[in-house]
Amino acid sequence: MDIPRIMVFRPSYAEFKNFSEYISYMEKCGAHKAGLAKIIPPPEWVPRKNGYNIDDIDITIKSPILQFVTGKQGFYQQFNVQKRPMTVKDFYNKANSERYATPKYFDYEDLERKFWKNVTYIQPIYGADVSGSITDEDVDVCNINRLGTILDYIVKDYHKAISGVNTAYLYFGMWKTTFAWHTEDMELYSINYLHFGAPKTWYSIPPSEGRRFEKLANSMFRENHAECPAFLRHKMTLISPQVLRQHNIPFNKITQEPGEIMITFPFGYHAGFNHGFNCAESTNFASERWIEYGKRAIHCHCRKDMVKISMECFVRRFQPDKYQNWLEGNDWGEHPEEPGKITLAPKPILNKKLMLVSCREIQKRGCAPMKMKKKRKSKLKLDENDEEEEPKFKIKKEIASTSSIEYEFSPVSDDSPPPMKAEKEDLWETLENAGQIKDLLPTGMIKNSSKLRFDVKEISLTEDV
Repeated sequence: MDIPRIMVFRPSYAEFKNFSEYISYMEKCGAHKAGLAKIIPPPEWVPRKNGYNIDDIDITIKSPILQFVTGKQGFYQQFNVQKRPMTVKDFYNKANSERYATPKYFDYEDLERKFWKNVTYIQPIYGADVSGSITDEDVDVCNINRLGTILDYIVKDYHKAISGVNTAYLYFGMWKTTFAWHTEDMELYSINYLHFGAPKTWYSIPPSEGRRFEKLANSMFRENHAECPAFLRHKMTLISPQVLRQHNIPFNKITQEPGEIMITFPFGYHAGFNHGFNCAESTNFASERWIEYGKRAIHCHCRKDMVKISMECFVRRFQPDKYQNWLEGNDWGEHPEEPGKITLAPKPILNKKLMLVSCREIQKRGCAPMKMKKKRKSKLKLDENDEEEEPKFKIKKEIASTSSIEYEFSPVSDDSPPPMKAEKEDLWETLENAGQIKDLLPTGMIKNSSKLRFDVKEISLTEDV
C-alpha cells in the first residue's frame, strides 16, 4: 500500500505573503493526504528581530504541567499534574538540569528509542498552553497571531476570541515532553512554528486512515471509549510507532528543526515529543475545504470545557445551498475521509448569538492538568527553591466516569415523583456523621473544581513509606 508521505515546501518570500493561497497550493500538490507537512520559511521572513535571549523573554508560565505516563507494551495513558507558576528562565534552568536534560545520543533514531524505552520514567514538565506570542507585532507576513483565514469570521460575527484556536499559544518544552495522539478541535488546521531550541519529533497518520486508527485505540482502551466515544479528544493517549506497525496502521514521522513550520490538516491524527528545551508558537486556522470536516466533527460530550464552534457563519457563507437543510438537521452527505458512506451531519450548535464555545471560559483545552488530592500536606511541602526531586505519588483508586446521557423531558404532572436531589438529601441525612452533600456533575467531576479538566483517574499524593 502506498502511504502518502510528508511533503516539505520552500516558498519564496512573495509566495509566503499570502498564507491562505499558499496552503491552497500545498493541497493542490497533495500535502493534505499525509495529514502533516513542513514549511521551511524564506530567509527574508524574520518573526523576531531581537532574537531569543532567555533573559529578554519576560513570560510567566502560569500552569506548567508534570506529565505522568502509565502503561506498557506501546499503549500508554498520560496524566497532567499542574505545578506552581515559573518564569521561562526558571523553566530553562530546570530543563537543563541533570534530572531533566536530554541524554547523550548518536542520532535522532537513537533518541527516539530512548524516548519510548523511558516514557514512563522521570516525569518531565511541559510549559504548555501559554496564551501569548513572541512574534513581533509589526510582522505582517505569516504572523501566527493573525493569519487572516476564514476562521476570523468567528471574531467578526460573534466577537469572540478563543485562546489557542484563533489566537496564539506558546509551548515551552523539555526532553521527553509529549503531545498525545489527537486531531485539532473541530478538525481544524494548525500551524506550529519552532522559534528556538531543540527539535521536535512528529508522528502523523494520513486522514484517510484516521478511522482505522480510532478503531485500534477504541479496542485497546475499551473503558475510556465506553465512557466517552471521543476520548481521543482528551489528549491523553500515547501509542508507539512499533504498535502501529504491528497493526498495519500507516504513519509517517519527521523532525522539526528550529525555524521550521509544521502544518496539520483536517482529521490528521498527530503526536510527538520534544528533544530538549525549546519554544514553539501555535494556533488553528481554517479554509473552505475544512467546512465539511467541521460540520461532521465528533465531539466530546463528557467534558464541559471542550471547544465547540457553531458552523453557522461558515455554512451560511460558503454552502448556501445546504444552509436550510443543515439548520433543520437534514443535511445528508459524506464525511470527506469516508467516501460512499452517506450520513446525517450533526444538528447545528446554535444559541442566541449562534455560537457556543466551552462553558464559563473561552479557552482551548490542550494539555489537561488533573486536580490532586493531597495527604499529609505539611510533610510534602517543597522548599523555596523547588528542588529537582519531584513528589512521589501512587494511583490509589480508579474512578469510572459516567458517559453523557441524553434525556427527553415532558411536562411534570401533579403525581410525578419528587426530584432526585430531595430524595438524595433524605437518604443522606439518615447516615451517621453524614457531613456535607457534594453535588456531582454527570461526568463525576466535582463542581467548582476549576483546575480539573479531564477527570479519568484520581491520583493522591502520599508519603513514600
